[in-house]
Amino acid sequence: MTENNPKPTTTDAGIPVSSDEHSLTVGPDGPILLQDHYLIEQMANFNRERLPERQPHAKGFGAFGHFEVTQDVSAYTKAAVFQPGTKTETLIRFSTVAGERGSPDTWRDPRGFALKFYTTEGNYDMVGNNTPVFFLRDPMKFQHFIRSQKRRADNGLRDHDMQWDFWTLSPESAHQVTWLMGDRGIPKNWRHMNGYSSHTYMWVNAAGERFWVKYHFKTDQGNDFLTQEEADRLAGVDGDYHRRDLFEAIKRGEYPSWTLKMQIMPFEEARTYRFNPFDLTKVWPHADYPLHEVGRLTLDRNPTDHHTEIEQAAFEPNNLVPGIGVSPDKMLLGRLFAYSDAHRHRLGVNYKQIPVNAPHSPVHSYSKDGPMRIQNVSDPVYAPNSKGGPKADAERYPEVATWAADGEFTRAAYTLRKDDDDFGQAGTLVRDVMNDAERDRLVANVVGHLKAGVSEPVLQRAFAYWRNVDSTIGDRIAKGVSGS
Repeated sequence: MTENNPKPTTTDAGIPVSSDEHSLTVGPDGPILLQDHYLIEQMANFNRERLPERQPHAKGFGAFGHFEVTQDVSAYTKAAVFQPGTKTETLIRFSTVAGERGSPDTWRDPRGFALKFYTTEGNYDMVGNNTPVFFLRDPMKFQHFIRSQKRRADNGLRDHDMQWDFWTLSPESAHQVTWLMGDRGIPKNWRHMNGYSSHTYMWVNAAGERFWVKYHFKTDQGNDFLTQEEADRLAGVDGDYHRRDLFEAIKRGEYPSWTLKMQIMPFEEARTYRFNPFDLTKVWPHADYPLHEVGRLTLDRNPTDHHTEIEQAAFEPNNLVPGIGVSPDKMLLGRLFAYSDAHRHRLGVNYKQIPVNAPHSPVHSYSKDGPMRIQNVSDPVYAPNSKGGPKADAERYPEVATWAADGEFTRAAYTLRKDDDDFGQAGTLVRDVMNDAERDRLVANVVGHLKAGVSEPVLQRAFAYWRNVDSTIGDRIAKGVSGS
């Protein structure tokens, strides 16, 4: 249609309407009529057009692309998505963790790196971050952690005092907090940051051999960051800075990419490794488990409707395909329930029928009915049956995530191993990975954060916390806050 002959406006039922501007009234000056069904549709839809925002990771954006395998890792997994030469369509969503849907992109916060592979064997989802570790190792504490990073009950304000109160009473957070307060805490943009599974997963090859693995998506653009001053300025000038950067880069044809590299641990080595390889607050040293290249992720298509394609996108770590399983990582096991349950709350029980979440492979399930179900079902709708319905096949698709476990039911922390502690890897990050300039920025970032309303008892715990990470850094932080 040309501008002089545009498409006619219609109702949501496809019925042409007579006016985009005027309600139906009794005469030009009389009351509005309830029978103006188009006006009622407009107002009623408007009142309902916002979904509940995600609890964490509310602010975000994403893009479509593909993943192409460049190296042969079939010795480690039979997953079709990782077989030589395979090319798979993908969707990614980047996000901040603590901020609401309208918060600035440049707040100091971990960045979500959630990825959906539309594989030939069903959807495979990875919910990662731009850091290889996390604040916690037990899902019992996750809800409390998120609340400590959000807003107070009395005045609705974010509060550094309660953040540091939680962190200093949870020493396992030290490694992630060190990442957060360093340069990686505010990436220059999503294109210039890495993505990690953080969790340990299981890979299984065609012979049934099992391996423990970690995913590292290394940015091909190079890592870059914003200083606290730059981030604060951008928060006031352009709160959607990271979203705009990604959208405009893809629109220009500058397609960002990441090279996927894996750390691979033989299954039996996990039993005796010097620290718990399933502890989400730890990394595996590359000297022990070097990176193996797998393939390249490229983003080359922007969404055309942010709401339907990004806001309604549902990523869940329980979407696992043959050849990939979970591990004894308690945080991962908790997330297997939490993510899909959050989607059922936000989007409805049939959220997997929303096009962006629908697998590209055939679906033969016994799910039935419920609100917003749009795909027809056919009898039989129960199993077992003798009517020709789909059947599970344990021989072709055996249970993947298996490992030995025993003991009495208990509520306890992981059993400590020889090198398990809360501050050691954080100290290594400060002393052996960061250079002098990075350490200076770390100190300045922490000092600025602690000066923003942290109360005296919590402040003293924060100084002790950082001295446990590194005594010199802790002393510098204490001196910076006190001004002496």
